[in-house]
Amino acid sequence: MNAPTTRPAPEVSAETEFFWVSGADGSLRIQECRGCSALIHPPCPVCRYCHGNDMGIRVVSGFATLVGFTVNHRFAPPGMPPPYVVAQVALEDDPRVRLTTNTVDCDADSLALGMRMEVVFEPVGDVWLPLFRPAESGEIAELPVNDPDVDALRRKVRPMTCPDKFEDRVALTGIGMSRLGRRLMADPLSLTVDACRAAIDDAGLTVDDIDGLSTYPGAGSLGPFTEGGVTAVESALGLEPTWHNGAAETFGPGGSVIAAMLAVASGLVRHVLCFRTVWESTYSELVRTGRTAPGGALSDEWFAPFGAVSAAHLLAQTAQRHFHRYGTDRETLGWIALNQRANAARTAEAIYRDPLTMDDYLGARPITTPFGLYDCDVPCDGAVAVIVSARDTAGDLAQPPVFVEAVGTQILERLDWDQSTLTHEPQVLGQAAHMWSRTTLRPDDVDVAELYDGFTFNCLSWIEALGFCDIGGARDFLDRGTNIALDGRLPLNTHGGQLSHGRTHGMGLVHEAITQMRGHGGARQVAGARVAVVSSGGLTPSGVMLLRADR
Repeated sequence: MNAPTTRPAPEVSAETEFFWVSGADGSLRIQECRGCSALIHPPCPVCRYCHGNDMGIRVVSGFATLVGFTVNHRFAPPGMPPPYVVAQVALEDDPRVRLTTNTVDCDADSLALGMRMEVVFEPVGDVWLPLFRPAESGEIAELPVNDPDVDALRRKVRPMTCPDKFEDRVALTGIGMSRLGRRLMADPLSLTVDACRAAIDDAGLTVDDIDGLSTYPGAGSLGPFTEGGVTAVESALGLEPTWHNGAAETFGPGGSVIAAMLAVASGLVRHVLCFRTVWESTYSELVRTGRTAPGGALSDEWFAPFGAVSAAHLLAQTAQRHFHRYGTDRETLGWIALNQRANAARTAEAIYRDPLTMDDYLGARPITTPFGLYDCDVPCDGAVAVIVSARDTAGDLAQPPVFVEAVGTQILERLDWDQSTLTHEPQVLGQAAHMWSRTTLRPDDVDVAELYDGFTFNCLSWIEALGFCDIGGARDFLDRGTNIALDGRLPLNTHGGQLSHGRTHGMGLVHEAITQMRGHGGARQVAGARVAVVSSGGLTPSGVMLLRADR
């Protein structure tokens, strides 16, 4: 399967020009630290290994090991009609360096992990894109060793600076959700206001009681992933916040809640309104009908020229490596999708509630291998709000408070998506280890789990990272879905998760965890649930929280 001949060109800067024009003479060039001889990619002014800043450029061999590939069937960036292969290769000169690329001069069916590859260059305008084809030798090697060492990660977690935890000074006191649906064609800010008012009423507060605002990702050119941020909500509700926060580089989409906890625990504010709005399905309809310009695809210069325009393209290769290393298969992921659908059937506002069978799952149209339609969450319109309050106010409010036992936020893995953990979604292992270091509770104490499921594999990664089973043990742990059912060992994503309830980018999971801790889950309530774990994000910086019921 050959890569297309017309494709987007990268945006070249002075720092990256050497890489993108290097193919003019048929040689691949990578930045090198002259101090320790490590190769550095993407280019950086300092070496991440020895911290030296004497940087140069090295001509490398052009040979690499194929460490991942996915056949894209769904996405069609300009000039790149599907199907095409997005791949990752590890350079033989330094396997720590990986390139996202396309394979050429071969069929996808002939590719195998561990295959020796060689670079070839395709000119696009003034740049030369490094693509890879199987080397003549046809060698198959072992993949670079990258098994997560959980014990080593635990040793790298920074200890608590004092025994007084900030988590003990806060409570989660209010939740609200707007209507949720597909193509609601509603003003996204109106959805935000509805969710915020519902959360304020739920807590028994008034608008005047709110002295802080926190959101993700905030204002900016973010298309269907924002309603305008703090500026829009402050203007709509007429608030006068003492503290406010809105940014994407936080502890995952639910990171606004953890940031609010820190503000409350410091004594700066008493009640922080956290909110998150998405309107992806309406946005898609507006694009389809020509009423707004398309946008929002992954635009990183190291990914977009190769058609890697979705997080699915990166995570699918991580799932493939998990399959290769641990014997996981599509059916393993299927039990997660089926579980979420069964729970959604008990949730009135869930978008997809019809029964889903394993045959339905396995027979669904492919998105990017090994992911099919039901491995991916449901784009929707909706808003979720959560109120974080000072703990000493909780007894005076309308709902039973939910307490925070611990949070996990530490970054212990590379943030560059294609340079990070090979076999698990990056940004779950460090955060999980950090959370457990802040509590005496352990995985067996958890009654319900609300784990980020933008894709089924996100969920699997969190299950293993949090220690509910050994690394690589999820296939056996799921036990054909028995252990994650509502009456199972670890009830999972009890409202249907993002896979069936709707893609509310993590905040819907926080809303459901609080609902379960209050005992207000109705037909989907886990009996006697007192401890919940809820995670948010992955790939990008993420966060995880351990919550406790006040009952």
